[in-house]
Amino acid sequence: MRYFFFYIFLISLASVRAQDNQAIVDTTFIDIKMLSSEVILDMKYATADNFLKVAVYDCEACYLRKIAAEALVAANKDVAQKGYRIKLFDCYRPLDIQKKMWKIVPNPDYVADPAKGSLHNRGLAVDLTLIDENGNELDMGTNFDHFGPESEFAYRNISKEARRNRKLLNKIMERHGFKVLKSEWWHYNYQMPQKAAVSNFKWECDQGNMQDK
Repeated sequence: MRYFFFYIFLISLASVRAQDNQAIVDTTFIDIKMLSSEVILDMKYATADNFLKVAVYDCEACYLRKIAAEALVAANKDVAQKGYRIKLFDCYRPLDIQKKMWKIVPNPDYVADPAKGSLHNRGLAVDLTLIDENGNELDMGTNFDHFGPESEFAYRNISKEARRNRKLLNKIMERHGFKVLKSEWWHYNYQMPQKAAVSNFKWECDQGNMQDK
């Protein structure tokens, strides 16, 4: 009988640990500029220079979960060894902003349905490209937010230089735990094994670390 209860105890313990493994392990959001000044920001949704044709952020800032932010900074260090830097177009996106974008363009081909949320809303997605030492964007075959087959990562009917640049960006990002969204060469998701909750915290310009509430 003692062995029976001990067996039940082990099963219960395993169940608890399984639930713990699904918990959020990194709820801290951090401004990327707190970690590095070498990453360049060009936050398109803080301007009207985007497919929505309207600004939906109050100010330019790039927040990510700390684990993803640190990985991105490490990726930028790798890029720097080749004479380039990462330029960011979008990072963490509050759920209210997702709802605002959905109201403007209620099409899941362009905007993730806020009912489900996206990895942008979880602080685990970035939109980015590479720039050279003069600040010029490398040829990637299309502009950011170009929605068409040409933006697919594996699209072949672009220049050899553009294909080479896409592969370079992908190689470095994958080395640091990110995976490209196949339909958008600029969109990378950080592969955190634990579940992460959708967040809706709002940052203030020049404010430092914040906690997901």
